Amino acid sequence: MTVELATLVVMLANLITVHLPAISSPAGPTHGCAYLFSFVAVLRDPQRTPRAIALSLLPGIGGLLALRQLAPLKPTKTDSRSESLGA
Repeated sequence: MTVELATLVVMLANLITVHLPAISSPAGPTHGCAYLFSFVAVLRDPQRTPRAIALSLLPGIGGLLALRQLAPLKPTKTDSRSESLGA
């Protein structure tokens, strides 16, 4: 999902500076493909939420935000929930 952000940065940097077609030609489809892959990955996740789906629609950073939303919470040693479970 970081490919999506990296290709967006490359495309925007190219647009702001020299706008070379040799850079935008491969970066555009690569970004689009990474965007679709991240969206479909969120849709296929069994723990998906409407918020994670909405976040995945944001171009560039949406895949990373959705991944953070879907990450399971890991109990720490100071977490009271882990003590009640006998861990």
